[in-house]
Amino acid sequence: MSDLNRGIMKFDGADSPKVVTISTVLLLGSIAGLIIWALQAAYALN
Repeated sequence: MSDLNRGIMKFDGADSPKVVTISTVLLLGSIAGLIIWALQAAYALN
């Protein structure tokens, strides 16, 4: 068992490159969306 297959990710394949890539894309996309939304709300760039 690798160190990444522990904690809340207690299923086989939790540390596979495919799952890590999907999680990274979702996380970074969410952060980027929040930053864009915050800038639009703060500065009314429309």
